[in-house]
Amino acid sequence: MTETQKHVVRVAESGSGRYSQIVTAGSHTLSADEPQAVGGDDVGPSPYEYIMAGLGACTAMTLRSYVTRHNWGVGRITIELQHEKIVGTDSTSIIDQFHRVIHLEGDVSEEQRLKLLEIAETCAVSQTLRRVSNIESKLSGSFEPSPA
Repeated sequence: MTETQKHVVRVAESGSGRYSQIVTAGSHTLSADEPQAVGGDDVGPSPYEYIMAGLGACTAMTLRSYVTRHNWGVGRITIELQHEKIVGTDSTSIIDQFHRVIHLEGDVSEEQRLKLLEIAETCAVSQTLRRVSNIESKLSGSFEPSPA
């Protein structure tokens, strides 16, 4: 597997359910689906659950890096997340709202807790979700006209 292939995520229908997907991320194979309430078979996390998993993992890793570097007595770090869609202040737009609760085990002072809350905000996925992103899509094998 080349270095480039390690960073490609492929998602393909599994053929075993209406929305069921097989996700390949590097050497890892996962599944994705929608909950039964919206017509899926619930055989894997939903797309939004994957977004929350990425946010939670990035947060925990960022915090672990910081506490290790500073030799703080933090034991297990656990992140709980929820997602909802809320109406924006203009009463027409929809905003994705993520709720993140950080649980810190160990001997941690209030000052350290506040610093870790600040550090959590710097995790790369937090920053990505707060920015506007561009998504470039194309069909495979599609005709691309040559420049004039």
